[in-house]
Amino acid sequence: MEGMQGFSLLGMWASMNWVAKGVVVVLALMSIWSLTIAIERLWRFQRAKRESLDAAVRVTPLLKQHKLDDAVSLVSDKKYRHSHLARVLRAGLTEFQYETTQALPEDFDIVASGQRAIERETLMTTAEMKKGLGNLATISTTAPFVGLFGTVAGIIHAFQGMAITGSGGLGAVSAGIAEALVTTAFGLFVAIPAVWLYNYFLNKVDRFQVEMSNSSSQLIDYFIKNEARVRAAAR
Repeated sequence: MEGMQGFSLLGMWASMNWVAKGVVVVLALMSIWSLTIAIERLWRFQRAKRESLDAAVRVTPLLKQHKLDDAVSLVSDKKYRHSHLARVLRAGLTEFQYETTQALPEDFDIVASGQRAIERETLMTTAEMKKGLGNLATISTTAPFVGLFGTVAGIIHAFQGMAITGSGGLGAVSAGIAEALVTTAFGLFVAIPAVWLYNYFLNKVDRFQVEMSNSSSQLIDYFIKNEARVRAAAR
């Protein structure tokens, strides 16, 4: 019964030295932090996907009807504040709207200016979407080493105990080694989900970048066609 108790989680925790216990606490905090990031990013990406789909469906007919002011008002609505597409469209349309209402030189390239505004907003939006992913990457790469550090400290503690008691053999240190290996197992337990989550969210960001790139190209095409239409009408 005492041996079983010694190999239980509570028994191992009770017999760990302060270094191993500190490692377990650090790994527990890393696990909680990675889970917090995952929940927040999952909520954020779901909102972005839902709001972007709604914004794209509603803004397309407005652009076809050349209702630029209505389109700008739509993508500027607060209910689309999490939408990556709305942010990109708002940047381009706002720039285009401003330039069409100002007296600019004839050689001023409205399309190029709108494209630069879209690129700036795309970079900022992508950076915001990657928020927290660096922490997941750090946790996934460092957690195994933190656990290994606890294992090394635990094995040293086990051999120190053997030296103090004067007993030898595998049986004298097996319990201590088992307790030490728990920290390595816990480190892998923290790291593996963090790697999965990091890759999952990184793929999501890549998909959002493709969507923003496609929307940007379509908006630039709209600028070019609209500019050609205005010049044809002026003739």
